Amino acid sequence: MLTGALPVFAQDTIYRCGNEYINNAAIAKQRGCVPLQGGNVTVIEGTRPSPASTAPAPRGNGAVQGSGPRVDSAAQRQRDADARATLEAELRKAEERLAEAQKAYANGEPEKQGIEGRNHQRYLDRVASLKDAVTRAENDVASIRRELQRLN
Repeated sequence: MLTGALPVFAQDTIYRCGNEYINNAAIAKQRGCVPLQGGNVTVIEGTRPSPASTAPAPRGNGAVQGSGPRVDSAAQRQRDADARATLEAELRKAEERLAEAQKAYANGEPEKQGIEGRNHQRYLDRVASLKDAVTRAENDVASIRRELQRLN
């Protein structure tokens, strides 16, 4: 059984030079570094980045690098038609949400509900949230319409 004390190694004075730490007093004096007081400094070396590969990238079928395989025009037309149909369905849903939001908002004067008759701030908060819902729905409709125009 080992009962002896382990030796403690003395650490040289550590100097801080900006974001760099060194323990060479001569270099620290040249650079005007500041000695650190108290505590020990542990420096863990980071990993070195691996050098970039110099091998040329494989050439495909003439397509732009990173664009993937080419699709024939019939398949692309089908994809465009599917995208357009999806956007049109989303536009109908967004327009329905807009109509519901506008109906609930009632041009900024919706009917008061329950406690809102006695608590005017609650009413104002609900009107503000209804107005925000109308604005979001209008923005959704506008963005879907822009996307449909881009497809045409």
